Amino acid sequence: MFARIPTGLLALLLLLLSGLTNPSYVLASSQAEQQAAAFFSPPQEHTNNWAVLVCASRYWFNYRHMANTLGMYRTVKRLGIPDSNIILMLADDAACNTRNHFPATVFANADRKLDLYGENIEVDYRGYEVTVENFIRLLTGRVSPTLPRSKRLLTDSRSNVFVYMTGHGGNEFLKFQDNEEISAFDIADAFEQMWQKRRYNELLFMVDTCQANTMYSKFYSPNILATGSSELKENSYSHHNDADIGVAVIDSFTHYILQYMEGQNKTSKATMKDLFDTYDPARIKSHAGVRSDLYPRPLDQVRITDFLGAVSKVDVLPSDGRPVGAPEEIEEPLQVAEEVVLPLPTAESSSERVVMEPRPTGAEPLSVDQPVVFQGEKKSTLRAWGAAGAVLALVAWRLSAAS
Repeated sequence: MFARIPTGLLALLLLLLSGLTNPSYVLASSQAEQQAAAFFSPPQEHTNNWAVLVCASRYWFNYRHMANTLGMYRTVKRLGIPDSNIILMLADDAACNTRNHFPATVFANADRKLDLYGENIEVDYRGYEVTVENFIRLLTGRVSPTLPRSKRLLTDSRSNVFVYMTGHGGNEFLKFQDNEEISAFDIADAFEQMWQKRRYNELLFMVDTCQANTMYSKFYSPNILATGSSELKENSYSHHNDADIGVAVIDSFTHYILQYMEGQNKTSKATMKDLFDTYDPARIKSHAGVRSDLYPRPLDQVRITDFLGAVSKVDVLPSDGRPVGAPEEIEEPLQVAEEVVLPLPTAESSSERVVMEPRPTGAEPLSVDQPVVFQGEKKSTLRAWGAAGAVLALVAWRLSAAS
């Protein structure tokens, strides 16, 4: 077939094709492909934290469960998780209860120095909204389109999620407001749906209830770290009472966790292993447990703030301004062009691209009316005309051959 093509036309086609196989063109194309792949397949790393805090109890005598949840709420906020990333589910019937001698307050210590209720609290699910159905829908994202954003768990595949639950429970179940129960199977299946829908990167599950460790016994989804306050057939006890309030104000397991967290800040390097090492059955009055077989990272390399704190993405730049680890760029010498005074753009020329080409030494200065173009743009124009000419030549050759 190539024997029938004129030699001049074949040479022109080879010249045009050589521009597409230029090494610089191939390199630029490869770089563009890498950038596109990086854009559409971002690295699966941790970029944001969310907290779901659930008090499954109601009524005055369960005051301590509300204090447990509000104490955890205060801690994650202090460590940097904003209210927009915290879902608080609370019966909210203790602060304004008629039996509360300190109206509109909730305390977790008998000295009553720290009001956990205060003015800076946002309850997302209140009273009878705290149900098993709403909790499952929240986790899985299967909510009504009319549900406000403040009541949604807007996580993605790069979110670390902290789920805290407290209330009355038993072997593989937790009661919701003495009206219904959620089982370990329900929570396990909800977490699996979250994983399938890419709604979390890693998940920390913490539960404070009687026989709490049975609540995570049915988990089977990856990247889940779980801890509970008591083993099977073991109760979870309160820490102390307040004589003036008249009821227990906090549970032992949550009390010692919050006590440890008070020594941490947003930049803390304490790990989850450090936290779990503080578990003392003599103080907690039960055997707290940890399940890490579904979790891939060593616990001594997982910071507490990976779940309970803010996420700050920081790139450290050296003195030359390049990111650490970036390839060194080779700077080409600049070609200095003569200073050219160009007229202001008019209505006819405002859409045209004004570009400039280096002038040879000794050349006459440019006039105001002389057009200025880049050398690269001139080459692109010539290549376009050459391609058009080649196409026309091929058409003419085919017509002559057909005749």
